[in-house]
Amino acid sequence: MKRAQQRPNPPDPLATGRCVWPGADPIYLAYHDEEWGTPERDDRALYEKLVLDGFQAGLSWITILRRRDAFRAAFDQFDPEKIASYDAAKVEALMQDAGIIRNRAKIVGAIASARAYLDIQQREGFSNYLWGFFDGLSVQNAYRTSAEIPAQTELSATIAKDLKQRGFHFCGPTIVYAFCQATGMVNDHLVSCGRHKACAALARKQKK
Repeated sequence: MKRAQQRPNPPDPLATGRCVWPGADPIYLAYHDEEWGTPERDDRALYEKLVLDGFQAGLSWITILRRRDAFRAAFDQFDPEKIASYDAAKVEALMQDAGIIRNRAKIVGAIASARAYLDIQQREGFSNYLWGFFDGLSVQNAYRTSAEIPAQTELSATIAKDLKQRGFHFCGPTIVYAFCQATGMVNDHLVSCGRHKACAALARKQKK
């Protein structure tokens, strides 16, 4: 009788020098190793990430990652000026696009958020606005276990409230904190993870 092949065990995060949450998924691993926690200061990229985090609400982030290319194609590469001009016909077209998350409220919210983005961008720059909550500097945390990392903070609640007042949708405190982690406004890689030092070094470089 032929033996069933055993599935390899997922890598031990401590042995591989990574955070725990990517597991063994290659898409997640690439995202962790190349993007998550890297300080992002590009206005459009920040808008894209915030909108995608909004689409994640109620879902797992890997679901969004697997559809990110489809989202970019459907939403004109997340060009806020184009998205702000979307009409009812475009909303209906997006609702028929199986490549994205077909949630009407989130689609309409992305359009409203694009309009809010354009207002902030004209006044002060979207990146300047967001990083202003951090005085332009990444917060360098030193967590040793995933259990120590908060789901939200007082600051993320403050940012979420201000974003909503300015017209953004799907940007509660938990979504905003996840956004801040991903864009390097806070460095929440575990200290045992090699990316902690790498992201801290990038933050210091940007400071100069």
